[in-house]
Amino acid sequence: MSSVMNVIINLLVSTSYAMTPLTLTAVGEIVAERAGIVNIGLEGMISVSALVSVAVATYTLNPWLGVLAGVGAGALIGLIHGLISAYGKGAQIVSGVGINIFALGFVPYMIIALWGVAGYKQVPEAGRVPRIAGLVSPIFILCVLLAVFTHYLLFRTGFGLKLRALGEEPQAADTLGIHVERLQLIATVYGGALAGLAGAFMSLDWLGTITKEIAAGRGFISLALVVFSNWKPLLALVGGVLFGSSWAVTEWFKILPGVKDVIPVTLINTLPYIVTLAAVAGIIGKAKPPRKSGVPYLRE
Repeated sequence: MSSVMNVIINLLVSTSYAMTPLTLTAVGEIVAERAGIVNIGLEGMISVSALVSVAVATYTLNPWLGVLAGVGAGALIGLIHGLISAYGKGAQIVSGVGINIFALGFVPYMIIALWGVAGYKQVPEAGRVPRIAGLVSPIFILCVLLAVFTHYLLFRTGFGLKLRALGEEPQAADTLGIHVERLQLIATVYGGALAGLAGAFMSLDWLGTITKEIAAGRGFISLALVVFSNWKPLLALVGGVLFGSSWAVTEWFKILPGVKDVIPVTLINTLPYIVTLAAVAGIIGKAKPPRKSGVPYLRE
């Protein structure tokens, strides 16, 4: 019985870790898209924020300063994307692609420049985020609270009503005196900060290292979760649990005796992505995106 309980506890803990970066990033992107700004540069934001987190935590040996630095890095990239998209009326997709391309070169270069190693840098134990009772990440708890808070903010407050109006009818919102560009900028900064927190979590908590591939597609999966959730933070939390649990089961499945001899590990690794794609494919057609999301607002 105890071995069964251990397996269940390990699966729950693994699920909490796998779901946290996806949920954080998706919730932040929901806020941005509800305000009319699409950001497909989430993959790059996670990677750059993870790098900044490790750099600060390594040199200060303070994990919380590292987390704050990661959040700040994500917010800064969100600010740049927001300035380009909201005030510059630039192509949002192009800006997002630019963020991803920048991260592809910047992260591996800085790993070599800062530590003289290629590939990865291990975080010192003193720089890692401590876990509650040795199991639960405080950032996981914060992730759940942020999803609930963001849902409340979007659907139960006047501020959230104004944000949602920007993604549906920015012209009408402007007519009512709502400062469209400023609110869009706030939304993209908030989304960037949450993606930054996801990167800090991955490097300082979950994995304890930085690599050039640390995001591993999670930015793109988060975009799929935004669609899965129908642009609702609480459903994004559910989607995060779905992917996280499938990832945890996959990791457990790989260590079962004899499994690797029958099924290649690379094939087993595709299971969480297949589950995510299947879930999103079932949702597509029913999901209703904000009408003006991704469309630069031009005042007439």
